[in-house]
Amino acid sequence: MIAPWIELAGVAVFAVSGALAAGRKSLDLLGVVVIAWVTATGGGTLRDLLLDRPVFWVERPQFLVVALIAALLTVPYVRIARPPEKLLELADALGLALASILGAQVSIALGKPGLIAVVMGTITGAFGGLLRDVLCNEIPMILQKGNIYATAAISGCTLMVLLLHAGIAAPVAAAAGMALVAVMRIAAIVFGLTLPVFTLPEDRRP
Repeated sequence: MIAPWIELAGVAVFAVSGALAAGRKSLDLLGVVVIAWVTATGGGTLRDLLLDRPVFWVERPQFLVVALIAALLTVPYVRIARPPEKLLELADALGLALASILGAQVSIALGKPGLIAVVMGTITGAFGGLLRDVLCNEIPMILQKGNIYATAAISGCTLMVLLLHAGIAAPVAAAAGMALVAVMRIAAIVFGLTLPVFTLPEDRRP
């Protein structure tokens, strides 16, 4: 399993991305905290509800505390130094890598098959960002045309599952999965990579 401090780091990174998104919408401090919490815990909450297990932040409130601290530290930082234009997306990419692999590991630990582990990993990584974007009145990143987002989570979780089935040690498989998610997402941000877009041909009837 992923070390507890890495889990906390994933929550903190997602909270930062939520706080930055709230700042772009000029929300007040309460709004910043709410968006940060939703971003940091939304995916894991849905995962736990679907797997019929205790919700992670109810069992371990330190996740809420870490998300709160990360959000509150983000506010003075952006007032002191202008964050890079891609900071939100890069922070979200790191959170996606950590959270998606963690979600897959939780499913595997419960004895779920590989397909379910991939689905739960993707939900854990992507659903919090989807809620963040909806609450901020933005088209969810996961639904933006050709965007490599959920695809990165699916790919990384699938790689981890395949490596585990091949007998690779769990820490190595998890690290490889996280690296793939992060590399795919960051490459998409830096180089503008997109997926092919399906478009219906125009009706050419007279």
